[in-house]
Amino acid sequence: MNRQNPMKAKTEKLSWRGTLTSVQPRLRLLRSFDERSHSYLGYMLRVHGTIGDEEREFLIGIGKAGQAKHQFRFGDIVSGQSLPVEDAQKEPVEFYKTSKLEIVERPTAIESNHPPSHRVPPDLETYRERGHRRLDARTHGSKCQSCIWGCRMPIEMIIDQWNPDKKRYPFETFCYGSKSCTLYKAGMECPP
Repeated sequence: MNRQNPMKAKTEKLSWRGTLTSVQPRLRLLRSFDERSHSYLGYMLRVHGTIGDEEREFLIGIGKAGQAKHQFRFGDIVSGQSLPVEDAQKEPVEFYKTSKLEIVERPTAIESNHPPSHRVPPDLETYRERGHRRLDARTHGSKCQSCIWGCRMPIEMIIDQWNPDKKRYPFETFCYGSKSCTLYKAGMECPP
């Protein structure tokens, strides 16, 4: 299955604008048999709006500094410019290398004592300290996709220890939230 981005050939940044429907950590996992290594890349913005001349939902990658500066949260109307990712197998987003980030409008905070959590997400160190557990992909898609504690990450999986160039690139979903969350349902690890 070829998951290369059809927009890869474009080298100019695309302008976008829309409403944030989630802000989650943007991570990548390297798995080689019993070893695992995480890369904390920044944050993923799920945006419902316009990118280029298309109106749809899309995923934007931003860095740690961009999130620290703007404190993005669910419901914000934002704009920016981004490039299509070069390798869709290794990125949880469609667009990255984002610049000209701006909050166009910030509605009154949409917070609740019940999950899913829609407040400003914590820094990446907090996610690292909390650790994650596998989350059922259907639960993530239907209940946890907007929660700051949900995460969909690409896995670079080395499947032959004698030939480390032989890899698979599945995606898995994880939860960094409270173990008492009523929405949580355990997921399974992708087989090698």
